[in-house]
Amino acid sequence: MAKDVEVTERGSFSGKDYHDPPPAPLIDTEELTKWSFYRALIAEFIATLLFLYITVLTVIGYKHQSDLKDHGDACGGVGILGIAWAFGGMIFILVYWTAGISGGHINPAVTFGLFLARKVSLIRAIMYMVAQCLGAICGVGLVKAFQKSYYNRYGGGANSLADGYSTGTGLGAEIIGTFVLVYTVFSATDPKRNARDSHVPVLAPLPIGFAVFMVHLATIPVTGTGINPARSLGAAVIYNKDKPWDDHWIFWVGPFIGAAIAAFYHQFILRAGAVKALGSFRSNPHV
Repeated sequence: MAKDVEVTERGSFSGKDYHDPPPAPLIDTEELTKWSFYRALIAEFIATLLFLYITVLTVIGYKHQSDLKDHGDACGGVGILGIAWAFGGMIFILVYWTAGISGGHINPAVTFGLFLARKVSLIRAIMYMVAQCLGAICGVGLVKAFQKSYYNRYGGGANSLADGYSTGTGLGAEIIGTFVLVYTVFSATDPKRNARDSHVPVLAPLPIGFAVFMVHLATIPVTGTGINPARSLGAAVIYNKDKPWDDHWIFWVGPFIGAAIAAFYHQFILRAGAVKALGSFRSNPHV
């Protein structure tokens, strides 16, 4: 029985009920000649623009509605719960829109994790990150253009470490939060899982959006929740104040470390664990 399982895991028989796509080449210059590649870049740019526009506008609106100095109500606005819903809900919508075009990354940390797992080439990863960052800058720029006075008064939606928290705490929050997100992406899009649980239809953007929502609930009080370097960069560039720039490295280093850990955990521990265990079992027939 164990031998049959191993043979199936290795894909020697046609009875294998899922198909792993081949690893993406490290450098794939042929992509640059395809319209689908540029269409994907446009999709990433527009999706990240819309993501930042809606979410930062939600943050600014909440701070204005709850500002007691401007006749606001301390309990007014959407609150932290509503902000978390805005981020998670937009990711759900935008990943649903773009998954079939670009893969629906909308986040350099997600792209980095997928690159480490050989899901995308280096060229595609770099160009996606550029498109995402440009989209984020443009999205926040639209918020400032439409509501300049409120934008400057209420912090521009920029990420920074909250008072009372150490740099290590903020970095840890970003690492763990991004791990949750990126591992959810791997899990929700795993072809083996989809085949095994085909009787339970799972819309991949839904758990990804919920992961973003839950992480925001936990880390908004600490860092304002980055877990997306493009989101943090776009707000920092347009707001352009010292505090967000001083803390900005946290919102690149933390997410990239979290994404790397998620990629390693999924690819080399969970996905490889069964094969290694079966190989060990077969090599010792007396067990």
